[in-house]
Amino acid sequence: MKYKFFIPFAILLIIFSAHVQLHAQEGRTITLKEAIDLSIRNSKQLKGSQARIEEATAVLREAVERRLPEASVTGSHLRLNSPNVNIKVKTDNSGGGTGAPQESAGKPSSATYGLANVSLPIYSGLRIKYGIESSKYLEEAARLDAGNDREAVVLNTISAFDNLYKSHAAVDLVKESLEGARQRVKDFSNLEKNGLLARNDLLKAQLQESNVELSLLDAENNWKLANINMDLMLGLSDTTTLSIDETDLQTAAAGLKGVEEYVQLALQNRKDIAALDFRKKAASTGIKAAKGAMYPSVALTGGYVAADVPNILTVTNAINIGVGVQYSLSSLWKHSQIDEAKAREKEVLANEEMLNDAVRLEVNQAYQNYLLSRKKIDVYQTAITQAEENYKIVNNKFQNQLANTTDLLDADVAQLQARLNAAFAKADASVAYNKLLQTAGILTNQTETK
Repeated sequence: MKYKFFIPFAILLIIFSAHVQLHAQEGRTITLKEAIDLSIRNSKQLKGSQARIEEATAVLREAVERRLPEASVTGSHLRLNSPNVNIKVKTDNSGGGTGAPQESAGKPSSATYGLANVSLPIYSGLRIKYGIESSKYLEEAARLDAGNDREAVVLNTISAFDNLYKSHAAVDLVKESLEGARQRVKDFSNLEKNGLLARNDLLKAQLQESNVELSLLDAENNWKLANINMDLMLGLSDTTTLSIDETDLQTAAAGLKGVEEYVQLALQNRKDIAALDFRKKAASTGIKAAKGAMYPSVALTGGYVAADVPNILTVTNAINIGVGVQYSLSSLWKHSQIDEAKAREKEVLANEEMLNDAVRLEVNQAYQNYLLSRKKIDVYQTAITQAEENYKIVNNKFQNQLANTTDLLDADVAQLQARLNAAFAKADASVAYNKLLQTAGILTNQTETK
């Protein structure tokens, strides 16, 4: 009797737990454009790129601030021992002539002084000007690097989107195959019970059913991992189940340009090429800045001095203004900074040549891969028709005892593999197409106009 009320309560608890778990998974249908927007908004890589832009902007601001006056204030109050101080000053005699030096001696116990200095640079061998110019180039290069990272994030999102489609398509196709395998086992079981089929043939069908179940487990696991990867990339909860529309897969070959046209687009639009061009300008400006050390620096200076040494000296209202000139004689034989700047420029020029060659190779590879992916779609579509027709023929032969069970099961596996290949080829062609756009430097332009 004591379990009379416990059992219904336990049943209700189980039902409630199942209901909570069912609704813990959030469902969401997402388009490719929404996925790209979310990935850009939540990309940790782009946040790092933005931080590098802010750093370059701060360096530019620092270079500009070198034009501003430098001001400093210094003051001290000192306790002294018993110094011997003897100050000689000339005084006028009563006749108006210059008298003999008078001595003033004392032993001050403290000294107080304060200094205020202001310096405004007038000319510094154009080092300030070229420093600002170089910093501007480097800031622009950092912005272009961020744009290049943005294209990489967009392509990565498209690849993840297509991978999610592939994994979900695999689950659907394997489930469909599993239903056929289970129905075949039922049919073979009835035939075996009636003595119309050998026990060994039934075992073969059951073995194929088990193999398809294992394939379904793998497909579902891959789909879950692809879904979680997409959730994290988009900044969504990792319990969100995403649904996509295959019409978003960008595989259109209409308007495909020639490979050389894509190469020219890459040379004009690739942000890494543009960023390297700005770095080349910065390196050239760096040489001019380094040569500026061979010229003197001129600054307008001004200051105020106050001092108080009790019983000895008091200085007030000592304002000074003038022009200061500084020149390092060692710059006549020390040219290491100039040599370093020239070496940096040579390195950037070499990198530019290497990048141009790499871009041409990347565009050609992406172009050929896209053409190959399009051809695979056509081949796999033909393979589906052939596999389905082959299965019909083998199944008809099997019904008329002209083919064995192994032939029938092999034909069914070939049919499933052809369908999987066709589904995967469509997604692979989408990735290849967008990779071509990315190597040409026009991926983000294409995705933003959709």
